[in-house]
Amino acid sequence: MSGHSKWKNIMHKKEKTDKQRAGIFTKIGREIVLAVKAGGPDPESNGRLKDVILKAKANNVPNDNIERSIKKAAGDEENVNYEEITYEGYGPAGIAVIVEAVTENRNRTAADVRHYFDKYGGNLGQTGSVNWQFTKKGVIVIDKEEYSEDKLMEDVLDLDVEDYAVEEEVYEIYTAPDMLSPVCEALEKKGYSFLSAEVEQVPSTYITLTDEEQIKNMQKLLEHLEDNDDVQNVWHNWDEQ
Repeated sequence: MSGHSKWKNIMHKKEKTDKQRAGIFTKIGREIVLAVKAGGPDPESNGRLKDVILKAKANNVPNDNIERSIKKAAGDEENVNYEEITYEGYGPAGIAVIVEAVTENRNRTAADVRHYFDKYGGNLGQTGSVNWQFTKKGVIVIDKEEYSEDKLMEDVLDLDVEDYAVEEEVYEIYTAPDMLSPVCEALEKKGYSFLSAEVEQVPSTYITLTDEEQIKNMQKLLEHLEDNDDVQNVWHNWDEQ
């Protein structure tokens, strides 16, 4: 669930072990719980829940898991008080990093996140220290092999999209955060499926690392953050070429 070089990250996710996949399912389950508690169990009236369901399906979370998480949250079966916390900091060579966490133990999560930054050549900053370098956008990623560029361009022309990019192996469509679900629904009706569809923190500029030690440390920082059970999303402006 990392930002930028989206296709590389998707490929990386596909290669994850069953244990790591289970971790992704658990994290999305927490997002569903928070969304239901904030706006109710009906995705038609709860835009946040609708967006999380989109994300869940793009990550191949089974429908049974999604429905079970919604019912659990609506019935308050777990009775766990989760808290959403966002951390901001810098990785090696000033790479901007935003960490979104959901936890029932703020002190544990903060200590873990700070430890990862310190260990791999970064530092945790204050709120607002890096988020000015990012903009929230709905990001839809579509496999380039499945659809022609001309057809996709024609189909998105009449939709409320902000931008459109053709990458080496994928198409990327950008929307305002609240337009992600409507655009996805319109594309699904036209027969499209998505490699990824979620609201992301998109950086305004990117940094390329050339030093092997810095690259290694940045990779380790991201790996440890993403493997932490409390961390939901990690966004950064490292250009992973």
